[in-house]
Amino acid sequence: MSFSHLGLSDKVLAAVTATGYTIPTPIQEQAIPHVLARRDVLGIAQTGTGKTAAFVLPMLTLLEKGRARARMPRTLILEPTRELAAQVKENFDRYGAGQKLNVALLIGGVSFGDQDIKLTRGVDVLIATPGRLLDHTERGGLLLTGVELLVIDEADRMLDMGFIPDIERICKLVPFTRQTLFFTATMPPEIRRITEAFLHNPVKVEVSKPATAAVTVTQSQVPSGREAHQKRDVLRRLLRDAKDLKNAIIFCNRKRDVAILYKSLQKHGFSVGALHGDMDQPARMAALDQFRKGELPLLVASDVAARGLDIPEVSHVFNFDVPHHPDDYVHRIGRTGRAGRSGTAISIVTSPDQKSVVAIEKLIGQAIPKADGDFAPSADASDHDEPREKRTRGRSQRDRKPRSEREAKPRSEREAKPRSEREAKPRSEREDRPRGEREDRPRSEREARPRSEREARPRSEHEARPRNEGEDKSVNSGRKNGAKPQVPAQVPSFGRAEPRRVAREADTEPGDHSHLPAFLLRPVRA
Repeated sequence: MSFSHLGLSDKVLAAVTATGYTIPTPIQEQAIPHVLARRDVLGIAQTGTGKTAAFVLPMLTLLEKGRARARMPRTLILEPTRELAAQVKENFDRYGAGQKLNVALLIGGVSFGDQDIKLTRGVDVLIATPGRLLDHTERGGLLLTGVELLVIDEADRMLDMGFIPDIERICKLVPFTRQTLFFTATMPPEIRRITEAFLHNPVKVEVSKPATAAVTVTQSQVPSGREAHQKRDVLRRLLRDAKDLKNAIIFCNRKRDVAILYKSLQKHGFSVGALHGDMDQPARMAALDQFRKGELPLLVASDVAARGLDIPEVSHVFNFDVPHHPDDYVHRIGRTGRAGRSGTAISIVTSPDQKSVVAIEKLIGQAIPKADGDFAPSADASDHDEPREKRTRGRSQRDRKPRSEREAKPRSEREAKPRSEREAKPRSEREDRPRGEREDRPRSEREARPRSEREARPRSEHEARPRNEGEDKSVNSGRKNGAKPQVPAQVPSFGRAEPRRVAREADTEPGDHSHLPAFLLRPVRA
């Protein structure tokens, strides 16, 4: 069957023919007639089967009649990520080139002002991520009461990203009589509940078993050590040994690992880009465009690139990290082997990943064979990847003696040497030394002795010492030069505050102030 038998308009058929497509995919063949008949559709198909065109082409035919009103879009398409939303807009631009339709994109990373201007002019097709769409509705700049057709794409990905509460809010804002198209690759219980609540007597279109891998993808697993530098070494050898590699996407579980692996591959001379959720929107789109155009043969990405991205002729997919959820594995390897082409998917597996591999094999219904060859990490793998300051701390490795030589001597012999001459003497000898001898030595020598030795003076000797003896040297230092000491003239009262003054020479006689407390003998600032 060709596209001409599906009921599409002449303008849409001309656009499809211009792109070179002649035969629809199974999901397009089954879904398009029901969409044109205004039926709700539940589409279940693996990624890469042409789901986007299955709703874009009939929407273009339905939108040929009618006109959009300001701030009231006629159709609404919800996507989980910015990249998928931008990709759907490209499909409308490609197939709707001969029609005068206003298509707006509401995603994060773009100013609200530019998006408000487009909404004010009137929008036929509004493509949005749930968060930014709700932001516009809460600001009062968007009304969803005129939506005739609602598309929820990649619903299982919406579930993984926590968008289901937002989807429920949006479904309550659109009219009850709208037409709903619901597309997903898997059907977990939560997705099933959503379909029962918001779809009205839907037509179920299922072209493959849920979460099955494409038969055109050759899968394999490669064992590796559990350390990150060992996995990076295995990945580099896989990239160098792949003879038919044109371009490849390398998936990591965490955004931080994407950045680390990206820098490591750059350091080893690979032409590579990065794509993860923490990057700003211009950088994400620039990396994706470079990869699509072939300027970057390698793309290190998180699962933000795993769902629905249509990148033509991806020859290889590498799972640097085995995904925690088996469904993510299906979506990752679905980036290759698209539209009947052959592809290769290789997973680097460590010992802690075995449980995840078993869950994946159970989901896809087949075993993932182990690749042939020796992939044990090379001896210098860590030296190439680890920063130099981490490998040589303190003294260099050449200056350090081997551990065996340092520990060859028994511990008892290594600790037999005293720490200092002070500790070599018996405690009894150190404590019997008179205090007078200690105070005749320099301060540095006196402080080197233990505190118990410095405090060995009896309390009776402390009390026999005059109170003013040994106080602040600045008060009585003038006696050595024959000068008279300065003492306060009077004790300050505790009532009204009075300014203090320095005592004159006639107010007191030298040696006549021994009865005063020590704190009154210190000089007082005027």
